[in-house]
Amino acid sequence: MGRGRVQLKRIENKINRQVTFSKRRTGLLKKAHEISVLCDAEVALIFFSHKGKLFEYSTNACMEKILERHERYSYAERQLVATDLDSQGNWTLEYNRLKAKVELLQRNHRHYLGEDLDSVSLKELQNLEQQIDTALKLIRERKNHLMYQSISELQIKLYPIG
Repeated sequence: MGRGRVQLKRIENKINRQVTFSKRRTGLLKKAHEISVLCDAEVALIFFSHKGKLFEYSTNACMEKILERHERYSYAERQLVATDLDSQGNWTLEYNRLKAKVELLQRNHRHYLGEDLDSVSLKELQNLEQQIDTALKLIRERKNHLMYQSISELQIKLYPIG
């Protein structure tokens, strides 16, 4: 026997509201995972608590890729609608698109600096670690190349052939 329908209105009791938020958040994350597995769908879920804490979930594809894909689709859709608007409207859409991209880049930058990692999932942390390891490897390769090049130039100056 199931429960009756819950009346949708703000819960006034602060403790009950927090408990409900926590339980429903867990349920929502579970449903997002289920639909991603059952339907092989890419899912991204973002929400904020009343205190402003960020909660997010994304499937195997990382959150940034899903958000970029969403931005491309919504931007293309807005462009179709914007053909009827004046050029000022197009600038507004472009501004909003670029603003969203800047916010995403700033978020990624904070993550690369090791900041604001509380809301990042284990899979995203592993992905971030792999990106940093790859970048570090490339930096070391470039540094070593420049050092060897510098040593070669110094050897030629010190011991000229001829």
